[in-house]
Amino acid sequence: MKKIAFIIFSTFFLFSCEEVIEIEVHSGVPKLVIDATFEVFTNESPASANTIVKLSYSADYFDEQITAVSNATVFLTNLSDNSIINFSESSIDGNYKPIFNSTNNSDFIPEDNTTYELTVIYNNEVFKGRATKIKTPNFNSVEQGTTTLFTGKETEVKVTFLDDETQENFYLLYFSKSLYTIIEDRFFNGSEYNFSFFYKEEDIELPLDVVIKMSGISKEYFTYFRVLVNQSRQGGGGPFQTIPASLLGNMVNTSDSKSSPLGYFHISETATYNLSLVEKK
Repeated sequence: MKKIAFIIFSTFFLFSCEEVIEIEVHSGVPKLVIDATFEVFTNESPASANTIVKLSYSADYFDEQITAVSNATVFLTNLSDNSIINFSESSIDGNYKPIFNSTNNSDFIPEDNTTYELTVIYNNEVFKGRATKIKTPNFNSVEQGTTTLFTGKETEVKVTFLDDETQENFYLLYFSKSLYTIIEDRFFNGSEYNFSFFYKEEDIELPLDVVIKMSGISKEYFTYFRVLVNQSRQGGGGPFQTIPASLLGNMVNTSDSKSSPLGYFHISETATYNLSLVEKK
C-alpha cells in the first residue's frame, strides 16, 4: 500500500476517545485513469528516463483489484517540431512504453524547454494533455541521522539540497517503502535546505538499502498532489490508484468534455540517492 508522509514543523497532541462507526461507501462508474508521470534521471551518465504511461480503470476505495486498460493508442507529440513518439503495450498490463528509436539508437529522453502533448485514444474517445520538463537540483547530501520523534524508535534520513533562487520551486520526494512528501520553497528560496524524514519502526527492518528520489514538479501538480492526499489519505497502490472521482488532472477528453479521465501527465527531472540504513547502536 502506498502511503503519504509529511514533514512535521510543529506538533500538537490531541487525545480523545475513539468510537467505531460504519461508513457507507458508494460505488461509482469506473473512469479511465491516465498515470503518466515521467522521470528523467539527471544524476546518471548516460541519462535515462522512466517514461511509462499507465492506463487503468478507477476502482472503489476498498477494492484491491485494479483493471488494466489494453488496446489503446498512445503517442507523444513534440510541439516544437511536431515529431511523434509512439508507445506500445508490451504485455496486457496497461503499461505503455516508447517504441525503441532505431534512428539514433537510443531511448526516448524528454528535452529541455520543450512542450509535449500526450494523446491517448481508447473506445473511440481522444484524451490529451500537455507537459514541459521541470528541473530539479541534485542532492548535496543524504545520510542517516540519530534523531527520533514520538516513540524513540524511528529512523531518521537527513536530506540536503540547494534550491534555485531564480524561480518558484516545488518538489516531490519519494522514499523506499512507497512513502512520499511534497515541499515548496516559499520559506527557503535560493538557500541550502535540509530536513529530516522519519521511517516508522513498523515500516522497515534494519539493516536496509533504500532509495530516495527528488523530482521537480509544477505548481499545478503540487496542488493536485496535495488535494489528492487530503481526499484519499492512505490510498493504496499509487498516487492515482484510488483517486477521488471528483479530482481531475490535466488530461482532457476532447471527444466528450463531460467525461473527463482521472490522473495526470507530468515530466520531472529526478535526482536519486541510494542509502544503506544500519541498526542503531
